[in-house]
Amino acid sequence: MKKERYDITGMTCSACSTRVEKAVNKLPGIAKCSVNLLTNSMQVEYDEAQLSTAGIVRAVVDAGYGASLKGERSGAPAAAGGSTAAVGGKTVASAPADSASSVAQEQMLEMRHRFVWSLVFLLPMMYISMHHMLLMWVGLPVPAMVKAALHGPENGVAFAFTQFLLLLPILYLNRKFFIVGFKNLFKLAPNMDTLIAVGSGASALYGVFAIFRIGWGLGHGDLALVDEYMNNLYFESAGMIVTLISMGKFLESKSKGKTSAAIEKLMDLAPKTAHVLRDGQEVEIPAEALVSGDEVLVRPGERIPADGFILEGTTAVDESAITGESMPVEKGPDDKVTSATLNKGGFIRFKATRVGEDSTISQIIRLVDEASSSKAPIAQLADQVAGVFVPVVMVIAVLVAAVWLALGSTFEFAFGCGIAVLVISCPCALGLATPVAIMVGTGKGAENGILIKSGEAL
Repeated sequence: MKKERYDITGMTCSACSTRVEKAVNKLPGIAKCSVNLLTNSMQVEYDEAQLSTAGIVRAVVDAGYGASLKGERSGAPAAAGGSTAAVGGKTVASAPADSASSVAQEQMLEMRHRFVWSLVFLLPMMYISMHHMLLMWVGLPVPAMVKAALHGPENGVAFAFTQFLLLLPILYLNRKFFIVGFKNLFKLAPNMDTLIAVGSGASALYGVFAIFRIGWGLGHGDLALVDEYMNNLYFESAGMIVTLISMGKFLESKSKGKTSAAIEKLMDLAPKTAHVLRDGQEVEIPAEALVSGDEVLVRPGERIPADGFILEGTTAVDESAITGESMPVEKGPDDKVTSATLNKGGFIRFKATRVGEDSTISQIIRLVDEASSSKAPIAQLADQVAGVFVPVVMVIAVLVAAVWLALGSTFEFAFGCGIAVLVISCPCALGLATPVAIMVGTGKGAENGILIKSGEAL
């Protein structure tokens, strides 16, 4: 069995990760597939005789997401800014792989921009829609300009249309929810974005319908109808839904950035260069260019770039990063040295035996990385629930509206109840809680020299 890790792009909620997992698990030769929403990664064990990397990437692309082998270029539906390549007869985009931290930082800045500007337009819209309530309940005075232009049924069209104009930039800033949400709905694979898109989209469309009814009421002198629809506008609900979800996505992106820091700290322990003897001359080379059998020179204060045994010299080595032992360990000829440990005492020459991916520090990094991507049993249960959660919620929302209508309620009330079910239901907390706990647990353990083999062990 071969084990590989992939970077997955385009996932927005636990329903997405469940869809990717199902698509890959259907392939022949798959022994185990685990998709982690928090790290946007997938870990796969498969039989090389029955399946290949290209086949796995193709399955993810066919499911509507992007995939690439860890550290390589990604295959995904063509997008602006990336070059394209053919994968299984389909044109897919490829983009250079970025480090986890830079990608997380980029996502955080994008989500902060969306949230802040959404809030800028939401607050005045909320005030306009609620100013009469604030006047009645709190006694907050309404500025004369607002009262003259937007207060009372005679200003019904201006009251509703101003909110609509303030809503448009919020919907544009968060258009990704609608693009992804409706795309997945048409593919019969609704996700959390679908709930947001349907909920806020229906609220906005109902508000537009209300503007026409208000206009009709004013034209026919029916101020009671105008007042009814002025009190049943849903523009502020549509804006509030996407703004709050943007805030949640912003906090989630901050969490992703912070939780990857422990693994990056481990990676920083490994030296970037090494001094080796080549043809009797000392040469400085990148640490990844080391080969087994190289004679490596390490001076006091430098980190050891590979595993091996000392040929010449004596020193004291700080091995706390690997063993947790705080006191330096005395080393001499024939003693073993370990990658990423710190040479404290003297000059040594050692022979490299395990380099690159085979070195101790690389294996530790891989172990922590795999542990953060693995799933605890409770996380697997959460993913199973999330996989059916969205369609079930949409059915419940329709049933709730239908039942209220059957009981004799107005269309506006029944519609509001259906919308409430849609917008309050969000499976992301369910799908993100356990991965966050595992990521933080394994990361904190690594910081303190405690290595946890898997999410199940944790």
